Amino acid sequence: MQVAQTILEQLGGRQFIVMTGAKKFIGSSNSLSMKLPKCKNNINSLRIELNGEDLYDLYFYSGFNLVMELNSIYAEDLKDCFERETGLYVTLFPRRS
Repeated sequence: MQVAQTILEQLGGRQFIVMTGAKKFIGSSNSLSMKLPKCKNNINSLRIELNGEDLYDLYFYSGFNLVMELNSIYAEDLKDCFERETGLYVTLFPRRS
């Protein structure tokens, strides 16, 4: 469950939850899954999985259908990928690139 907690912290922790409305978090030994309010591309859930390269794979779902898959994402790019694909912001203030 440490990986799931680390993923949530890298997304922004409590601020991420408040800003996005994410809920029903499920953690496993190498992933974090969550429900999202319906957003861009009808995405309503996400699974972030730590892969063998110590990078992240993101799986965006609409219902049970996989809408998009992003592979080998660096931890520092998680927030940008999330915002770009869902249209939900993870912070009120712009992040520096």
